[in-house]
Amino acid sequence: MTIQTVMLVEDEPEIREMLSFALTRAGFTTVGAASAEEALQLLDGPLPGVVIIDWMLPGASGIELARRLRRDELFAELPLIMLTARGEEADKLKGFESGIDDYITKPFSPKELIARIRALQRRSGGTVDGRLTIGDLTVDLKSHRLTVGDTPIHLGPTEFRLLTFLMQHPDRAFDRAQLLDRVWGRSVYVEERTVDVHVLRLRRALKSCQLDGLIETVRGVGYRLAPAAHDSRA
Repeated sequence: MTIQTVMLVEDEPEIREMLSFALTRAGFTTVGAASAEEALQLLDGPLPGVVIIDWMLPGASGIELARRLRRDELFAELPLIMLTARGEEADKLKGFESGIDDYITKPFSPKELIARIRALQRRSGGTVDGRLTIGDLTVDLKSHRLTVGDTPIHLGPTEFRLLTFLMQHPDRAFDRAQLLDRVWGRSVYVEERTVDVHVLRLRRALKSCQLDGLIETVRGVGYRLAPAAHDSRA
């Protein structure tokens, strides 16, 4: 999943389908979950860009789900929107105290929800038009393409996900375990050295445009994407 993917945690199929239709028309990809437990299972894979959570869910509530996500380092920065019929001030405060980023009360306009998602993406550093750009390096998440200027660069699917994740978090170092969780997902069991193999492949692909230095090795930690390396090349 990518920044353009929205997870809908809503137990009423009609509402989930309505939201999915509206979001798909707006250019998003959606994935649905009918409970907190199902949402957590789906989150074992690559992370979505935004999670919309209904307060009233079977089993664990949306509030409990939000609290659980915020306690987990992997999901600490994941944008969360609470969708609920509870409109009292005390309920809103409880929602925000659970760690959500925005709160929308029912009934609501799908257009307002889409506007809130895009605003949240801007605040969280996400992309609104489906593109990530550093200098003349551009990743198009909709078409799944990488270009440097007008030159297309071929990447395998794992290298594409790895580069996308690093571009979403520039200048931040990640160890191999964190990259496995964020790019491969927790449900995938591979050795940490697998990260090194795919970083090497990514660097080889970027070397044709002299951009292999973008992916830096942080001694004793792991890897980071360093935009300054691109700037110094100019």
